[in-house]
Amino acid sequence: MAPPLPTEKGLTLPQDFRDLVHSLKIRGRYVLFLAFVVIVFIFIEKENKIISRVSDKLKQIPQFVADANSTDPALLLSENASLLSLSELDSTFSHLRSRLHNLSLELGVEPAMEAQGQEAAAAKSSQQDGAGTRRHVLLMATTRTGSSFVGEFFNQQGNIFYLFEPLWHIERTVFFQQGGASAAGSALVYRDVLKQLLLCDLYVLEPFISPPPEDHLTHFLFRRGSSRSLCEDPVCTPFVKKVFEKYHCRNRRCGPLNVTLAAEACLRKDHVALKAVRIRQLEFLQPLAEDPRLDLRVIQLVRDPRAVLASRIVAFAGKYKSWKKWLSEGQDQLSEEEVQRLRGNCENIRLSAEVGLRQPAWLRGRYMLVRYEDVARWPLQKAREMYGFAGIPLTPQVEDWIQKNTQVARDSSDVYSTQKNSSEQFEKWRFSMPFKLAQVVQAACGPAMHLFGYKLARDAASLTNRSISLLEERGTFWVT
Repeated sequence: MAPPLPTEKGLTLPQDFRDLVHSLKIRGRYVLFLAFVVIVFIFIEKENKIISRVSDKLKQIPQFVADANSTDPALLLSENASLLSLSELDSTFSHLRSRLHNLSLELGVEPAMEAQGQEAAAAKSSQQDGAGTRRHVLLMATTRTGSSFVGEFFNQQGNIFYLFEPLWHIERTVFFQQGGASAAGSALVYRDVLKQLLLCDLYVLEPFISPPPEDHLTHFLFRRGSSRSLCEDPVCTPFVKKVFEKYHCRNRRCGPLNVTLAAEACLRKDHVALKAVRIRQLEFLQPLAEDPRLDLRVIQLVRDPRAVLASRIVAFAGKYKSWKKWLSEGQDQLSEEEVQRLRGNCENIRLSAEVGLRQPAWLRGRYMLVRYEDVARWPLQKAREMYGFAGIPLTPQVEDWIQKNTQVARDSSDVYSTQKNSSEQFEKWRFSMPFKLAQVVQAACGPAMHLFGYKLARDAASLTNRSISLLEERGTFWVT
């Protein structure tokens, strides 16, 4: 029989040919799918390499040994950096964190502290129901303002996990310079580390501790002995003989600090408090105030800038050589650079205080301004006010410490001591400061002094006359 003739609709294809075409289509789909999987795998590998390089860079960051009185630090960005505004920097940092977090989820790796925090939250929920809200208190100050003394008000309470200047490690590890986009960058680094510390993620400090901790053990956490929580059981592990610990506990001998045990102790406490002299701009803390995991309370401590400078010249003699030379040699004019630095420090403090006192919605009920001079004259009263502001009951343990440590016969010779005859010592600077030095401070810091109620000395006699007060009496600066 002759083969079938073609119809109007086209040629009739053999069955075997049609099966071949169908098979090729299916295989094509598999090839495309396989290619997609390969591309995704390559992308993940590249991301892993990026993460590895970032990690290596962190470890290779050279240590920057700066003076303990470093002021107005700023993160050193590359010369080609194009992030020239805070919003751009914040957006970029947030995007990077989001990408890294998403990648860790894709790879099935959950951040350790996130998992630990979830477990701790579940374990602590029953305690929270009956014990009230967990508070996160930040004592925000600058050097030589009495912040170590005031910080002890929170360190001495047993249900508060207190950290003393943990941001010191960041300043010593990352290069800093002044001004511009770098200043915004440094503030973001400090803020992000601060947030994790308030959430008890102490591992965030490890890349900044030098030498780096091994197996989460370190002998070099700055001023460990100034935090009771790091020197009590179970964080205080058995002492190891012949092992040098740079910052040891005051009243007992402990082994190297176990960061994991410290983080667990933090989670067990009812509240967290932290002292920092490296947070310069209050407005950078807005994301912390709005974070639902935190109940932030900011206490900004200020002191007469004339007293601050007098104290810094003694405590940080190397940093203030030019000031001492100017005073001793009787030169006509001080370096303009030094005056500008002093003015910048005072302006940072004033601008932050003005933000707090304006009561923006994000800060309402979360900001308190305290003068050191008022704490020195009425320590117990001011401690009660600060605890009331924070929403934490003040215990007899803290009251006893205040009574014993503010009525000592004489001040300690240690410039970092927290034992003070506070009602007598807060104006000692007046009787040793040359009037020309007071004039420089008054000219540079006039607006800040006016805001905080510090009177100007008209002449040398008014500076040293005990009957003339240089303080305006003010009520408590408490934004509710």
